[in-house]
Amino acid sequence: MKIAVFLPNWVGDAVMATPALSAIRRRWPDGEVVAVLRPYVADVLEGTGLVDRVIDWDPCDKTHESSGWKLARRLRRERFDAVVLFPNSLRSGWMAWLSGATRRIGFARDARRWLLTDPIPVTSRGVPHPVLDDYLRLAAELDCPSGDHRMHLATSASDEACWREIRARRGDVLGPRPYICINPGGAFGAAKHWPSQSFGELARRIVSSTDQSVVVVCGPSEREEAREICRWAGDPRVVSLADEASSLGLTKAVIRHATALVSTDSGPRHFAAPFGVPVVTLFGPTHVAWSQTGYEREVHVQLDVECGPCQQRICPLGHHRCMTDLSADRVFRELRTLMQQQTSKSGLPVEHGVQSPHEIAAMARLSALN
Repeated sequence: MKIAVFLPNWVGDAVMATPALSAIRRRWPDGEVVAVLRPYVADVLEGTGLVDRVIDWDPCDKTHESSGWKLARRLRRERFDAVVLFPNSLRSGWMAWLSGATRRIGFARDARRWLLTDPIPVTSRGVPHPVLDDYLRLAAELDCPSGDHRMHLATSASDEACWREIRARRGDVLGPRPYICINPGGAFGAAKHWPSQSFGELARRIVSSTDQSVVVVCGPSEREEAREICRWAGDPRVVSLADEASSLGLTKAVIRHATALVSTDSGPRHFAAPFGVPVVTLFGPTHVAWSQTGYEREVHVQLDVECGPCQQRICPLGHHRCMTDLSADRVFRELRTLMQQQTSKSGLPVEHGVQSPHEIAAMARLSALN
């Protein structure tokens, strides 16, 4: 069995697709699973073993080697038995049809029903519900049913080595010290962003109340925001990675070894669950239900505003109250409560998130704060 899986275009959605990929791999352990994806998503799957290889699909590729008819001909030469479409776009439907695959599985959306051999009816379009469940429905159509919502990630040896080198180089504030990770990103749009000043206040509260540092991760477009957070924090124990060579792999390694993560509703938020790291997720314009995964160590924080959640990339009313009215004090309290819940449970896994007795003690001190 040779299967092509067209992965979602967003990093977080790609992580939420891993339970479905795992179901496909379990059903077809000797088959070949090929991921067709945007180049920037490839690092999400590295090391998981869920796919055998990848094919880049980049509509913005000016050479057209990974787009258009050249890509279509390459897919056709592969002679896939089945194509599973995680994206709902008409473009992905066309590519599946052009591949000549025997079976083409996807949701019957955007006028692409006739391009599919197995069109799946959309029963709850527009109604907020977990996208992860939709992805499992796609796998079930390929005779790979599963109710397992566990997401899968791995870190590479090179990414782990890179993070160790950074910690050693900045040993005055990092080194063996436990840390809480902050992820301020949000490729979806400005409406997802929490103010840098608020993140800075939160970071200052953490380092002044505990013996933990704060590490701010960022993508290439978020470097200045990460620097601003450190400026607002005004404490050398708040460290940004804005001047490091950023990558999804490095971000995975940083989050994997964190005591906890505080994140906007963006892709790296989903890195916490596969590594067992507690996470506080800040929601603004997006509905919690769309990205619900059932992860027990996650707390969702969202203000109840009359205009939301609006699902808009930029606040249509211009005030952005769903995020600007969310105080650093409220987020700190949520973080403290989450840590209390974790330290009250026995048997925290050393290999996931909490790495040492020193870090467990640091979590206990954070949870005990008034």
